[in-house]
This record gives sequence, C-alpha cells and structure tokens, in this order.
Amino acid sequence: MPQPPQNRQIHLISRPSGLPSLENFKLCINQVPEIKKNEILIRVHYLSVDPYMRGRIGGRRSSHPPFPINQPANGDGVGQVVQSNHPDFHTGDFVSGYLDWADYSIASADQLWKFNPNEISPTTALSVLGMPAMTAYFGLLDIGKPQTGETIAISAAAGAVGMIVGQIAKIKGCHVIGIAGGDTKIQYLLKELQFDGAVNYKKSDWAQTLHAACPEGIDIYFDNVGGTITDEAMKLLNRHARVVLCGQISSYNLEQPDIGPRNFRHLIVKSAMAKGFLVIPDYKHRFQEGRDQLLEWLKQKKIKPYETITQGLENIPKAFLGLFSGENLGKQLVQV
Repeated sequence: MPQPPQNRQIHLISRPSGLPSLENFKLCINQVPEIKKNEILIRVHYLSVDPYMRGRIGGRRSSHPPFPINQPANGDGVGQVVQSNHPDFHTGDFVSGYLDWADYSIASADQLWKFNPNEISPTTALSVLGMPAMTAYFGLLDIGKPQTGETIAISAAAGAVGMIVGQIAKIKGCHVIGIAGGDTKIQYLLKELQFDGAVNYKKSDWAQTLHAACPEGIDIYFDNVGGTITDEAMKLLNRHARVVLCGQISSYNLEQPDIGPRNFRHLIVKSAMAKGFLVIPDYKHRFQEGRDQLLEWLKQKKIKPYETITQGLENIPKAFLGLFSGENLGKQLVQV
C-alpha cells in the first residue's frame, strides 16, 4: 500500500519587532489532512504574498486575523481539487481561495471560487482577478470616482494594486502618474502600460519630478505607501480631490508609531476627501462584479497582467520579505 504524500507547510514560529526575517518562519512536514463534511482538499499550485500580511505576522487584527504561532500561515492561492465532500466541487477542478502555505490545504466551499483554466490562467486568477485587483478596482471606482481628463497619482504604482489602478484609470481617460522605485519599474510603467508620467522616488529630485509631472495638480491620489511620498502628494491636491487610503507600507515595519495624521490642512483648504477602506469585508460581496469587468478588459487587452514568480514553497518567506525592499514587479506569487 503506497504511503500517503507528505504535506510541507510554512509555519510562523515567532513574531518580529520591526522588519521580519527568515528566522520568524520554519518549514515543517506533516501528513496530508483528512477532510470532513462539505470540505475540499486542494493541491496548492500558486500562493500570493501581499504587504497586508505584515500586520498578521505582527499579531495585529485588521481585515484578516493574525497568523497563529506554530501553525501554517495562509493567504490567497490557487490549486486543484484532489478530494471533495461537497457536491459543487469535483476532483480536478481549479479553484482560488484562502489556502495554507502548504502543498495541500483544506477549504470550505464558501471560501472558494471555481474557474476554467482554459479561460483564466492560475496566475491570472491571483493577479488581474485576485484580491489586489479587487482592491484596485473598488478603491479607484467607488472612492476615487475617476473622471475623463483628471490627473491621478499612484504610489507603489508598479506593485500588484498600483499597476491595476493605473490601467483602469487609463481606461477611464485619466492622466496617470505612477510613483515607483527603480529605473526598470519606471520604464515598464511608461513603455508597457503607457502611463503619462512616472516618478522614481529613489532619486534625490523625486519631489520636483512629481510636481513637474502634475502641472495642473492631482485630482485623485491612490495611496499605497504613506510617509514622505504622501506628504508631497498632498501639497498638489486640487479642489475636491479624492485621496484613496489603501496601504501604508512605509510604516509597516517601524518599531515606533509613525508621525501623523499630518498635512490635513490640505484637505481642508481644497475641500478634499481622504477615505480608507478594506476590500475585505467592505467589497467581498461584490467580487464577482469586479472579476467580470476585469476579465472583459483583460480579453480586450486593455489590461496587462504582470507577475513576479518565485519557485518553491520553501521560498515563500523570502518572497514575502522582498515586498518591503521593492524586489517585485507586479503581483508577487510563489509556485509551490
């Protein structure tokens, strides 16, 4: 009788102070779990790592509960059903959902979205149709409310969320300015995605470049970063501007709280609005609406996916840490 396959898992074994390290994680090997009524066993193919997970590692509760200690970490992933105790899912089905950082993961039916791999690639299910894309879609359209001819500036514009925000803004007829780190990212935004301008914040004159790129001010600022970049963008807000507060990656690894809130006077004198949101739970009930529209734009080639793919389950912690040094272009995935 053949031995059941082993199940490699990535556990969080300690909570960091400041920037996480590889020592906070451990590769563990256990048996493949057995499923109960209405559960599905999935062979994991790809896993997503995202900046919001820093709060989960540190034990902070937000849209998702903290990662437990000495248990598998988890997040968005895609895979194939290998065993099902639910009538709507069958062996061989491709699914996307909330999965363990492991070779095999159990999920309930209400956690999963089934897709056709002949129409949607597994990586696209996590990038253009995944949670970061939903963040971009609803954050921009529901809060930013872009209008033709308006100027939008996007921080972390070459990341998973920012890249989709910029492409949707182009579809809506906006003048799109991306803020990113490094010449490779800047050239991708300008040449491949046809942004109207791009600012390399790693250069000493980045603030002057931002002002020059937005001669008529900023109508929408999509904020993924916070910190000094947001301070500078706030100075350029136009009357009735909208600031979409999506992320604050500049402060995620600080050992002491950042200064702020600050620069609110710009909101006052410009009658502007700043609004934060969590795509889960705020928009979870509308995800299919977002997927349908993004898939249509994808088929029309109005949106281009870009994924940075790291090989090997054991390298998930390394891929995650790379998010905070800007190593990824587009969506960071791990092929298990």
